[in-house]
Amino acid sequence: MGQQAIEVFRSCIPLFTALSDPARQDIILLLADHESLSVNEIADQSALSRPAISHHLKILREQKLVAMEQRGTQRYYSLTLDQSVEMLKALIHIVESECL
Repeated sequence: MGQQAIEVFRSCIPLFTALSDPARQDIILLLADHESLSVNEIADQSALSRPAISHHLKILREQKLVAMEQRGTQRYYSLTLDQSVEMLKALIHIVESECL
């Protein structure tokens, strides 16, 4: 396997780590059903506390899986999957071209 394949794999590790947590998966699926939700709205539909939701949203935001918009005193979150999808497409392409 070439150096480029290794770099692509390694660049995806933080994304896989963010996606591996069931709570973060639940948040992503919840946001997929709504244009945007506040932390409180997400917490209302979760067994997790508001601080725990905020922690998971921070991780998702760092990986550019969600975006945050401030409206007054509320923060609203929405999915922003474009960059992550492109990373995964690059990984699939490199696996297909070098590993199959």
